Amino acid sequence: MTEEPVRWTRATVYPDMWVDPDDDPRNTGGVSPDGELATLLDYTASYRMTLLMKCEGLDPEQLARRSVPPSTMSLLGLVRHLAEVERDWRGWISDDGAEPTLYGGNDADFDGAVADQSVVDEAYAALAREQAATDAALAQHPDLGERLGADGIAVREVLVHRVEEYARHCGHADLLRECVDGRVGQ
Repeated sequence: MTEEPVRWTRATVYPDMWVDPDDDPRNTGGVSPDGELATLLDYTASYRMTLLMKCEGLDPEQLARRSVPPSTMSLLGLVRHLAEVERDWRGWISDDGAEPTLYGGNDADFDGAVADQSVVDEAYAALAREQAATDAALAQHPDLGERLGADGIAVREVLVHRVEEYARHCGHADLLRECVDGRVGQ
């Protein structure tokens, strides 16, 4: 039987936070961006960074550790899943349809999240590559009302869905990280 991790945080100013405000690399202070597009992009960037913060400092075994059986969810699985989702979103806005999946279907993004450094390295590289490709594809369409792809999805809907997907999975990452080593916070 393994001991449960003790709850802890690195923050000293607000003990329920992940890091102290002065150490937080996200745009958590100051003036928010102007305009709908800038706001959606700012929230996406913040949630992307939050996911990476929740994974930092962990070894491959910790990243691949599953939550609660029978769930296949792990922090590494989330990184792989979000790379897959970024690729999928480009299919939504493309006239050419979806690109081939990165990991295959049927939960392969989570099932293949194994405790191996090469799998970890590939997952982070895939996430960065797919995020950059999706950002570049969306940057070609600054009109949030423009409808794209076979289903005529609005750019705004894709951008809002991106924020929602990352926010939801950052909530999962909070719980997964606490299960791994007890670390809690924003």
